[in-house]
Amino acid sequence: MRFGLDVAQQRMPFSEVVARAQLADTAGFDGVWGFDHFQPMYGEGPGECFDGNATLAALTGVTSRVRLGLLVTGMTYRHPSIFVAEAITIDHASNGRYELAYGAAWFDKEHRELGIPFPALKDRIDAFEEAVQIIRGLLTTDKFTFEGKHFQVRDATLNPRPVQQPHPPIWIGASGEKRTMPIAAHYADVWHCFGPVEFLGPKSERLSGMAEAAGRDPAEILRAGSLSLEDDWDTVRTNVDAWGDAGFGYLVCGWPPQGRRRVDEFASRFLA
Repeated sequence: MRFGLDVAQQRMPFSEVVARAQLADTAGFDGVWGFDHFQPMYGEGPGECFDGNATLAALTGVTSRVRLGLLVTGMTYRHPSIFVAEAITIDHASNGRYELAYGAAWFDKEHRELGIPFPALKDRIDAFEEAVQIIRGLLTTDKFTFEGKHFQVRDATLNPRPVQQPHPPIWIGASGEKRTMPIAAHYADVWHCFGPVEFLGPKSERLSGMAEAAGRDPAEILRAGSLSLEDDWDTVRTNVDAWGDAGFGYLVCGWPPQGRRRVDEFASRFLA
């Protein structure tokens, strides 16, 4: 089992974000994860919230081993071509430690308050499916052309190519079995979803069927879930084992309210 640590870059000074990332880097976590939002999602009132991609770029210079990603980058916040250029930059800055995680976005309050268009669900998912294809194309192809309803690129080339070939691992965050999970089944290297293992285990099995229908080996798609570090250690161990039994190979650990000492103890018990 591989483990990432969610550094949750909100309601704290940037120095604390850096400290959490460096803790993950030295403690043996596989990944550091932030989010792609511009306002705090939890808690009351205004507060600090640092841009996700800029944060990852900064963390490339203060970490040396751990991989870096956002759960997940929202399609609505930037044109897919711009996102690819940012992704390539972070991949080079980190010397190939970038995880490209993508989703259709959902935080309507943030869109409304900041004036960011937030299409209806069907249009948003249609645009997301187009954007995923553009991302893969621009990461791997010169003079790439795509003509969609929502996005178009024409004879487009972005250089340099990513450090990771053919491209950084593409994570797709998806829970909808009619639209978004089939997109993950077609295009994802990693599928991530929030929820308990009792809920996501059967979903993972259905994802396998979708992958087979798309002509893919389901084993090509790593399954990723989330893990709370707040429970007693016996419960945490039971949960980790249950995720493994359900076929999941990656767990993103939420930052616990007990703080750094709890993370250190988790690392000594589970990452040693």
